[in-house]
Amino acid sequence: MPSPHDAFVRVRGAREHNLKGVDVDIPRDVVAVFTGVSGSGKSSLAFGTLYAEAQRRYFESVAPYARRLIHQVGAPKVGEITGLPPAVSLQQRRSAPTSRSSVGTVTNLSNTLRMLFSRAGAYPPGAERLDSDAFSPNTAAGACPDCHGLGEVHRTTEESLVPDPSLSIRQGAIAAWPGAWQGKNLRDVLAALGHDVDRPWRELPAREREWILFTDEQPVVTVHPVREADRIQRPYQGTYMSAHRYVMKTFSDSKSATLRARAERFLTSAPCPACGGGRLRPEALAVTFAGRTIAELAALPLTELADVVDQASGTARVLADDLLSRIAPVVELGLGYLGLDRATPTLSAGELQRLRLATQARSGLFGVVYVLDEPSAGLHPADTEALLTVLERLRTAGNSVFVVEHHLDVVRAADWLVEVGPGAGEHGGRVLYSGPPADLASVAGSATARFLFDRSPAPVREARAPRGRLKVGPVTRHNLRGVTAEFPLGVFTAVTGVSGSGKSTLIGEITQELEGVGRLVAVDQRPIGRTPRSNLATYTGLFDVVRKVFAATDAARERGYGVGRFSFNVAGGRCETCQGEGFVGVELLFLPSTYAPCPDCGGARYRPETLQVTYRGLDIARVLDLTVEAAADFFADTPAVARSLATLLDVGLGYLRLGQPATELSGGEAQRIKLASELQRVRRGHTLYLLDEPTTGLHPADVEVLMRRLHDLVDAGHTVIVVEHDMSVVAGADWVIDLGPGGGDAGGRIVAAGPPAQVAHAEHSATAPYLARALRG
Repeated sequence: MPSPHDAFVRVRGAREHNLKGVDVDIPRDVVAVFTGVSGSGKSSLAFGTLYAEAQRRYFESVAPYARRLIHQVGAPKVGEITGLPPAVSLQQRRSAPTSRSSVGTVTNLSNTLRMLFSRAGAYPPGAERLDSDAFSPNTAAGACPDCHGLGEVHRTTEESLVPDPSLSIRQGAIAAWPGAWQGKNLRDVLAALGHDVDRPWRELPAREREWILFTDEQPVVTVHPVREADRIQRPYQGTYMSAHRYVMKTFSDSKSATLRARAERFLTSAPCPACGGGRLRPEALAVTFAGRTIAELAALPLTELADVVDQASGTARVLADDLLSRIAPVVELGLGYLGLDRATPTLSAGELQRLRLATQARSGLFGVVYVLDEPSAGLHPADTEALLTVLERLRTAGNSVFVVEHHLDVVRAADWLVEVGPGAGEHGGRVLYSGPPADLASVAGSATARFLFDRSPAPVREARAPRGRLKVGPVTRHNLRGVTAEFPLGVFTAVTGVSGSGKSTLIGEITQELEGVGRLVAVDQRPIGRTPRSNLATYTGLFDVVRKVFAATDAARERGYGVGRFSFNVAGGRCETCQGEGFVGVELLFLPSTYAPCPDCGGARYRPETLQVTYRGLDIARVLDLTVEAAADFFADTPAVARSLATLLDVGLGYLRLGQPATELSGGEAQRIKLASELQRVRRGHTLYLLDEPTTGLHPADVEVLMRRLHDLVDAGHTVIVVEHDMSVVAGADWVIDLGPGGGDAGGRIVAAGPPAQVAHAEHSATAPYLARALRG
């Protein structure tokens, strides 16, 4: 029996997801890295077992209310864990942050800055002192009453509502109107009101156009529909609604995300005229510090904000020092280019996690275990050193740091290494090694050892000759100032640079309309869905074919079950308790809500009657539980299913389950699912593939698989452009465009462009030394 002062966290019999009764001992007070190929079970051990058990123990210690929730959420499948401290989790999976969530609110820096203005700001003569709440756009005391603290107002214009004025109303000039019967009704009402619906829009008098688009009147008129041979249509009372009113009503009131998104296309955003985009009441914007308002300071990059705040003296010095000490770890993690007002939804998952990490570095907690999910995601090699310093500082403060990670520099710097594998899914789930990183070299079956210790140079590949050039720019957006770039066509191009240098902004300017693009496929890391209802099978279209297979079975025909019976998205065959989600939402007081398996169907999603229909011995729920690899064997003789599964295997996703909910997928997995859905479409002609950090979350062994697939696309005559930090990928590119030299205002320029060997020797490039090392090996 371990002593109470045992220096190890000891796990016995972990069976979560694909873990096969894992026993492992990990020392406390170290930086321990969990590695292994994608889907090997690293996250199941670190998050699904260790963190989940720490969370369960916390719940159990607080109240009977929480104990009821543990029953709903479920405990991890593990025999026993001893020596486990309280845990803090920093994961990549993002919630759905609102536009009110910002860098300042995530890091709590906004609170300190508001306090500084409240207590040490320069007020106009005779003005009353304001509480710190009055400097927040998220409170009633501070928000500008016109824009409710959002800083911008949404408007419609004639140009946005009527994009093609050469059309008549009958031809659909008012694009913002709804389609189908509702749009026809509005057109018929206008005709009944005496307006000419067959005359080109631009020929209508200006006052008439203004009334049609913007009136708040809602006249009711008798409409006599045009008779159609096959339908009897009687006169009815029709109510008119202007295009502006329809768009604003849909945008603000509609429960349908699709309708809201459509309405948003016809809106233009402009800075609020009352606060000038400052988001605050005039009284708050009248207060200054070092000659600037709080809105102006919040817009500065954090590096510049630190310089301004450092000028404080007297009573303001204590608050200024607190603010500077909070800014320091954020800047250290390579995020000094961000401003406090930068909205959270515009950040990458990696940036968001590093912001939370910087906040934790200042928290002063000790004796806890931090469980981190790939903190190096989206980090340039130059910034990785700073990340290692922060992890070491957390450990030195008396904490254990458990990191799920693939980045080789982070793996090398760890005190302890746990490799899970050897393969993914069913082929993984075992601990191959647990010990100091240096001793991994002798472990047979380790997918990591080859990359960690093999220093041979990158294989030299004959560079492809471009078939033409795609000119982008001049671009002036964010920190890019009149930048023009040329992307060679028919080759593999890597866009590099430190975080915030302008890479994503530059490739965001590549559109279908540019000459030479042909067809454009942009594959990003946004989730494929935000609830468990969306999954791998539904997103790829695979599930439609699987349902047809089940509906064609004798058992389904005898019962009269059609294709719809096997859908968990419509009433009929699905379990109505969870409405086919397989999960029910559990609201936790003071904690984020979570999902728990449905108490009626146990997560199967379907009614028992539906599950009585089987295909080759499996019901529909068990088919959804198959991994892509297992399903490829199961459906080998069903061509439509086999093709989809083959492309998923090609991009290294064989370990995912067909029904794996979107909420369980990382950004990198979501991106590769989108890429696979695109690759399964048979296309002719040139396509330009645009990928933003496709290797995020991939083990080096999986990166090799993905790169082979992308290079195959180029060999087939297409163009591939990737934003990338992995130097092994950049070393294998035909062309490199490096932005920088720094992030934010210190970036936004093309520092070097050319073949990898040439860029590796570029002066003033933060990428060059790391690329040179990858080329040398």
